[in-house]
Order: sequence, then C-alpha cells, then structure tokens
Amino acid sequence: MHENTKEITELVVNAKKQAYEGKGIVPEPAFTKNIKWPVKCIVGPGLEGAIACESKVGYVNGSQGWLIYRGYDIFDLCAYSTYEEVCYLLLFGSLPSEKQLNSFKKDLIKLRSIPGTIGLLRKFPIKESNAMATLRIGTNFLRRESTYLDLPDYKPDTTSAISADEDSIPMETIPKGERHAIYEFDKSKNTKKPDNVDKNLYSPSGYDSCCRLISSVASVAAAGERLRTSQVVIKPDPELSHAANLIYMITGKRPTAVEERIMDIILILHADHGINASTFASLVVASTLSDIYFAVGSGVAALNGPLHGGANERVLSMLLEIGSPENVKDWFKKARSEKRKIMGFGHRVYKAYDPRARVLGPLAEFLVNASGSSENKKIFEIAKALENEVVINLGKDKKIFPNVDFYSGIVYSCLGFSQEMFTPLFAVSRVAGWVARIAEYLEHNRIFRPRTIYTGPLNKKYIPINKRIKKVK
Repeated sequence: MHENTKEITELVVNAKKQAYEGKGIVPEPAFTKNIKWPVKCIVGPGLEGAIACESKVGYVNGSQGWLIYRGYDIFDLCAYSTYEEVCYLLLFGSLPSEKQLNSFKKDLIKLRSIPGTIGLLRKFPIKESNAMATLRIGTNFLRRESTYLDLPDYKPDTTSAISADEDSIPMETIPKGERHAIYEFDKSKNTKKPDNVDKNLYSPSGYDSCCRLISSVASVAAAGERLRTSQVVIKPDPELSHAANLIYMITGKRPTAVEERIMDIILILHADHGINASTFASLVVASTLSDIYFAVGSGVAALNGPLHGGANERVLSMLLEIGSPENVKDWFKKARSEKRKIMGFGHRVYKAYDPRARVLGPLAEFLVNASGSSENKKIFEIAKALENEVVINLGKDKKIFPNVDFYSGIVYSCLGFSQEMFTPLFAVSRVAGWVARIAEYLEHNRIFRPRTIYTGPLNKKYIPINKRIKKVK
C-alpha cells in the first residue's frame, strides 16, 4: 500500500517497538468489558471518572500508552493503513474489502465540492475572523447547503423525538439503566421532509451526512484559509487522496508522496481519542436528537477552547521563546520556579508516553532533515533538548511525557501550514471520530442529564422590593 514511502513505514514500526519494549499487552479489566447498568464509579469535578456510555469505536489505555481503533493498534494503522480506510473502520466497525474501500472513496470524492458553502463564506466577513471561527461558521453553512433543516417549512417530529429519548422518565430519580431508548439512526425518525424540497437536499442523519462531514469539513477549512488570506479558493482534485487534497487546497502545492503519507498519518493519529471534551460535546448535542451538523459544530466549538485545542500553536511559540538548545536548562529551571505550564507535556489520560507523540517525533525529525532549513532544524533541536529535560526531571515520578501537541506543530509547519491552521486541522481529522461515536451512541440513545449538588441556602423569605435594605457599595 505504501511502496513509495517505505522509510516512513519503518519510522512508525520502530516507534511501535519502542512503545511496547518490555511491556505486556494487558488491557484494563474495569474499562474493557460489557457493562451491567447502572454502574458504580468515583466521579470527580467535571464528570471526571464518570462512565457515560459503552463504545466499540476506540480505547485509550493511559497507563500503558495505548490507542486502539476498533481493536486495531494505532501504530499498525499508521504504518499500513490510510485515513479513508480508518474512517471506514471507525464508521462500520471492520476494515473494508477493496471493493468497499473504492466505493467509500468515491462517495468522499463526490462530496468534497461545496460551492454553496463557499459562496456563503465569500459573503461573510472572513478576513475579520480567525480560522476556528471560520470553520465553525462554515460547518453551519454546510448544513444549509446540504440539508433541508433550515427551510421555513421544516419542523422536527417532536412526537417521535420524545418517545425515542424516553424523556418522560422522571430525571430526578436514581437511574435504573433502561436500555430500550433506541433511536434508529439511519431512518431519521425525528425529521419530516417538507414538500417540494430540492432533490439535492437530504436528511441530516445516516451514512450520507457522516460522509459529507468527513469530506466537506476539510474543504471548508481549506476554503476558509484561502479566503481569510486573500487567495483564490482551490477546487478539490478528484485524483488526489483526502490527505493530499487537504495540503493542495490549503497551500496550493501538490504534495510529494512523502508529504502526502505524513499528512495521512497525522489524520489517522487525530481521528479519535475516547470521550474527550469535543467528542462529549458532540454526543450531548446529538443525544437531544438535534442534527449531526449541529453536533459536529459543537465539537468544533469545544475544540476551540484553549484547554482542548491549540496547544501545538503555543508549543511553537514556547520553542521560539527559548531561542536555542543551549538555553533549555535555564529556561526550564525558571519555568518550574514560576510554576509555568510547559506546553506539549502531560495529559489528562496518559501516564505513559503518548503513542501519538512517539510517531510524530520521528516524523518531525524526518521532515526537518528533508527540508534543509536551518530554522526548522534549530526548532527541532530545542524541542528534543526540552523533551530530554522534562522527561529526566518529571517523567519517572510525575509521569509527564510529550503529548500529541508537542511535535505536531513542527510537522504542520514543515508541511506548509500556518500556525492558525493547526487547530482546524485537528478538527478536520477528528470529524471521523465524532460522527462514528454519534452514530454508535444514537443506536441506544439516552439524553444526557447529569445532576448537580445544590450548595445554596434554602427556605429564604421573599421581601418586597420597597422593604429591602439597600446594600452600601
């Protein structure tokens, strides 16, 4: 499959060897078995530790440094698969046959072109917006171009929606784990198609919408970047892969085989990662039986937050601030004394080396050496020196290692992307995981409804406004 880029395959295979050296392949029993609802778990603030649902889509083992998609190790997928094949895997649960993959690719290619959405973006003050704002707006415009949801005559079938969500069950009672709140995803039970709808407009659910979002959000990101920077929007090339098209539509340059392959691996690495904040946001919106476009839009909005997306931008800024490899030790010592967060290190889940960083590090080094750029080489040398310093000081005791963001910015820069595009590129890839998990969750949908613990006063007596004592400011 990757005859022209064997050196990249070897880098990934070697990264896998390092990751599993001296380790047994032992899954976590508490997180890899069928659930008998309701479950007991220890929950922290922000729902930390809460079990929200079951899933066959992906598995993250933070203590071992694993990332699994539908049973397949992330290293193997990066070494031997493609992003299109991984999207199929996430959506349908199995690797495709050659015929199935070719058909899936044709569907994605057909849905790359989004003239209506680009037309609306042209009318929007794109130059006054940042890249993530453009992507968020563009996703909504895509919804308008593709579905009948924004038509005046459209009304959701509320009767079907209520019965599907079982919202008549009292929510303030202890849950008993009913499993019969089933929403048939492909049949769009909660939508009613208006009369005289254009034949090109369709339901917001099912296979077509999943494919369109995977394919078209990439086109939205590319078109948005071109419009924001006063460049001509580039039409997708049906002869190019998803990864190659992404580079081409954003930079205007057709990538080499190696650049295409590395972009493909980046997309695979970012495609899914458990119930993170953006995935959870997408699931919460989908659980109300809102449409999949709004659900994905909520994922984009969550990824926009600095605690979730954008860390790789700040990694590059940090490396530039350090200035040279010789400054790393003093900079690190000062940063620790000032209790500064060192960007690109540590992870909410991983207490081992992030497997995605294990792949991205060697890819960054490969691209830096291939570029011949002294500036790129300097940045990478600073990164390696900082990684060494952090791992020596914080790795053994605090289990702090590089995460996916530490090297991804260097890779993106070498491929010709601006820093503002780093987070939109993350979203373009993660759409696959969002739609796969939404489709899976809606098969046994239950609207999310956690509770709060009330800590305010009770039984306060209401005082008429003319008798209230004015508080002195």
